[in-house]
Amino acid sequence: MQLFDHADIDARLDWAGLIEELRANFAAARTVAPVRQVLEIDLPNGDKASLLIMPAWEGGRAIGVKVVTFFPGNTARGKPTISAGMLMFDGADGQFTAALDGDALTARRTAAASALAADYLARKDVQTLFVVGTGQLALSVAQAHASVRAYTRVLIWGRSGEKARSLAAALVGRGLPAENCEDIESGCRLADVISSVTASTMPIIRGGWLREGSHLDLIGAFKADMRESDTAAIRGRGSLSTGARGLFWRGTWLNRLPRAHSSQRISWRICPSLRRGTRVA
Repeated sequence: MQLFDHADIDARLDWAGLIEELRANFAAARTVAPVRQVLEIDLPNGDKASLLIMPAWEGGRAIGVKVVTFFPGNTARGKPTISAGMLMFDGADGQFTAALDGDALTARRTAAASALAADYLARKDVQTLFVVGTGQLALSVAQAHASVRAYTRVLIWGRSGEKARSLAAALVGRGLPAENCEDIESGCRLADVISSVTASTMPIIRGGWLREGSHLDLIGAFKADMRESDTAAIRGRGSLSTGARGLFWRGTWLNRLPRAHSSQRISWRICPSLRRGTRVA
């Protein structure tokens, strides 16, 4: 049995290679990935936490199960809100083969899938990337997106200006033209591509702020009570992507959209194109 820690995963999964591997695998459509389970946990202090269970397999080759915990109260304690691990089994005989650092894997895979969607949907001449949020995914998302487009400006906004400045500095240290953005509306109005990685339960991105032809990427929400944008943003004249299954079950789609703008009408335009490896017109 092998163990892969954070450093191992970062070293083995470079952005360009991972994005192309995802492109090929989505097109091949060989992997079975049932809808994740989201279980609610009542804590003794009255808070609530979540346990997410995500299985996937390719028959005869490999079986994987990722388990994620979400403790929103950790923010006040100065601890990460999300922690994860992944177990791998041989697809031919079911034997346990590897354990992986789920935090690193989640950051890499989520950011790479987000960048892949932008590669299909965002204009080729984009110049400004706006990352909304400063949590565990933000650094990876900025790096992944910068690997598919040549951004001349990367803006970072977060509820904590100190965290946004720190993240921008870290990205500058990695060679990206990053800077802190004090106002989320201003960032949205300037951006060609917006990638949101928050755990917000109320819309923080407004459709009226988006430029025509911009690309909006909603990653953060993973429960039905989470929502990062208003309905006007989804009805807009740009392009849109969300994380896995977001078009089908996240609160933004199922609970908030009018029937005339339902998830199916949008999702079937995007998802098959990503699976087949073709572009959306």
